[in-house]
Parts: sequence; structure tokens; C-alpha cells
Amino acid sequence: MPIEKKSGLYYPNKIARIYIEAMEDVMGVNGLNAVLNLAGLGQYIGNYPPDNLNREFDFAEFTALNAGLEEMYGPRGGRGLALRAGRACFSQGLKNFGALAGVGDMAFKVLPLQAKLKMGLPAMAAIFSQFSDQKSDVEEYEDHFKYYIRDTCPVCFNRTTDKPLCHAAVGLLQEGLRWVSGGHEFRVYESDCIAKGDQHCVFVIYKEPIT
Repeated sequence: MPIEKKSGLYYPNKIARIYIEAMEDVMGVNGLNAVLNLAGLGQYIGNYPPDNLNREFDFAEFTALNAGLEEMYGPRGGRGLALRAGRACFSQGLKNFGALAGVGDMAFKVLPLQAKLKMGLPAMAAIFSQFSDQKSDVEEYEDHFKYYIRDTCPVCFNRTTDKPLCHAAVGLLQEGLRWVSGGHEFRVYESDCIAKGDQHCVFVIYKEPIT
């Protein structure tokens, strides 16, 4: 399925490479290659984006990866794989980005849980705002945070749906929170999605951990 329209907005090659490698980890080389073919991204078979920070991987291509998962495995299976790939993407590489470098320090590890969340979530948003054309920020409320992907989302670019579908972003946030918090799991869900007509993609993160 060829990509109909490019966004002109980009992830750095490194983030795209980490995500594709995470997909390979989750579904194997053959499964990944089938999805790449289905997504119209056959040029990346055995030829992943280079490991650099050049902004060259169009949001439309990232969306196509996730749409390909859904087309191949159905909405439910695609959702599960996208969540797993999003989690693997963070654990395999994103945690090493500069904005999160201090989160692994001993001084951070001894902070109270809520202080870790208050510092860690904006640091995660800063990775994308600093290194890519994705604009992210965080708002805090009494019992939850809201994590925003503003205006154009790389997970659902040019898609139309009746329910939120940015599952890869949910998985990435879940794993990021687990790492930042020192092993806790948190409830994360997407309340607003640009693909269903909302202005932004919005992810609600409850402060109280599930485990």
C-alpha cells in the first residue's frame, strides 16, 4: 500500500531505526519484512535507516509502519504488537537520549515517586521536541498528567478513525514510566486522537501506579 501523502515532518533516522529494530525484536525478521512490504516501505528491508540524528524519516512512513501492523494482524493483533514495539523502542534506545541522561543517576533514583514522574515525563517529551518535528509537552492535574502530541502526530498522520489508534505511543509511554519510576506500571490511555478529528493526540497518565 503506497504512501499517499508525505507530511514534510520528520523523525531522526535514529528513532526510526530503534523502532524498526524493536518491531523486529517483537515479531521476527520475516514478520517485519512482511509488514514493511505491506506498508510500502520495502526499501528498508535489510536496510534500516542510518544510526544518526538527521531528520529524514517522514511521519507518513512511521504511520505506515503502524498501519501495516494493523492491516496484517487485524486491529486487535496490530494494537498488541504496536504496544509491545513501543515499549521495546524505549527500552532498546530512547532511554539513552540526552534529555533522559540524568534519570539514571543515583540522585534521581532516591527521589519520591511523584517527583520522578514530574521530572521524567517532561524529559521524555523533550526528546521528541528537541530531536524531531514532533511537538510534545506535559500538563499536570491533581491525579493525572496529560502528555500531548501537538497538531501533527507521527503515529496517525493522514489516517481517519472512530477511536484512538496511537498504540505505539501508549507503549512507549508505559515503558518510559516504568523506567523512570524504578519498575512501576501505570495506567496510560489515549483520550484524544487527531485521526478521529481531535486537535491533538492526548495521553492520560494516572499518577497512582497499578503495580
